[in-house]
Amino acid sequence: MSWNLHFLGAGASQAVELGSSAVVLERDGQPVLLVDCGPDTLHRYVAAYGGLPPALYVTHAHMDHVAGMEGLFLRSWFDEARRGRTKVFLHAALLPWLQARVADYPGALAEGGVNYWEAFHLIPCTRGFWHEGQWFDLFPTRHHVHGTSYGLALHGSFVFTGDTRPIPEVLAIHGASGELIAHDCGVVGNPSHTGVDDLEREYDEDFRLRMALYHYGSVADGETLVARGYRIARPGERLALPKPRPPRATAG
Repeated sequence: MSWNLHFLGAGASQAVELGSSAVVLERDGQPVLLVDCGPDTLHRYVAAYGGLPPALYVTHAHMDHVAGMEGLFLRSWFDEARRGRTKVFLHAALLPWLQARVADYPGALAEGGVNYWEAFHLIPCTRGFWHEGQWFDLFPTRHHVHGTSYGLALHGSFVFTGDTRPIPEVLAIHGASGELIAHDCGVVGNPSHTGVDDLEREYDEDFRLRMALYHYGSVADGETLVARGYRIARPGERLALPKPRPPRATAG
């Protein structure tokens, strides 16, 4: 059995040529879980897989990560075979923010009669969630206000930080078993995102060697990161993952 992380896009919010940062976990070439759904993500997903995602995990409610959920609602609602079937996982603390951002606009449909979440199977969670026989751990990241952004980890396989400053205390737990680490990183950091100097200050070499950097600001910025000795994730690229290990004893 093979596992891959497919980067549909790898750019920061302004890097439209790189696509909105989003990944798909694949098992034997089939999509298992989409992570984030920015403005162009659904188009890229359908082009790659020919249909809608079976499940979506939302890291946080900034529009470059959730704006595509309006289109996902419409395509799900008007397809009776998919209506109410796409699982949407998110940390329970994000539900008010996501509700305000994508679900509260008056009238999900102009003719009324439909509530936004009826198109989906919404699954709020806290420590993590089960999906397709695998336990996925959630963890808070350092992005804007505390408690508004959460990364994702599959034990032994991968860590997806979402948007964040460095989180060495998290990777000491969730990135300590040989996982591929997909990490937010630009050339220069700021109060909400990691810069390459931050990586070198905060992480040991073992962690940096397992990183694939995404959410960078432009094609040129990506090449600057490569010149600094780092691997970057490129739009459309699939990175092979280690086989997941059994969940930790604390899994729900």
